[in-house]
Amino acid sequence: MNLSYQKRVASKLLKCGVHRVWVDDRPEVQERISEAVTRDDVRLLIVQRFIRKHQKKGISRGRAKEMAIQRSKGRRRGQGSRKGHGGARTPKKEAWMTRIRALRRELTSLRADGTIDASQYRLYYRRAKGGVYNSRNHLRYNMEIDGIKLGGGK
Repeated sequence: MNLSYQKRVASKLLKCGVHRVWVDDRPEVQERISEAVTRDDVRLLIVQRFIRKHQKKGISRGRAKEMAIQRSKGRRRGQGSRKGHGGARTPKKEAWMTRIRALRRELTSLRADGTIDASQYRLYYRRAKGGVYNSRNHLRYNMEIDGIKLGGGK
């Protein structure tokens, strides 16, 4: 039984494509559908749920969510998964800010506990700003070379 006309009219009424239109495949219902010749007839069949539209196909986010959970645990972040320049993941400025703040905190604490005096503080502060030290450890190492006695630990 050819119901292409009814499907076409239904697709217009349902505001979807012809391929999304579902028609009940029971013979007695098909007979009734084939008798529908006006838009009102087809509209009535839609109301009676003999003609419906299929749900739109979506893209499942299940796999993406699973991957996101793994990434939050620190997986899937190795060398092979990285794209872009080295500075793209941690910009140079951010790395500098982290480093200089740590150095300045260290210098402030050393001055506060009397390990270095104000003039030494100023000297190391300027050097830190000049980019001489890579880390707090590097700063402390240089201080020990210069003859400043530092306590163990941090």
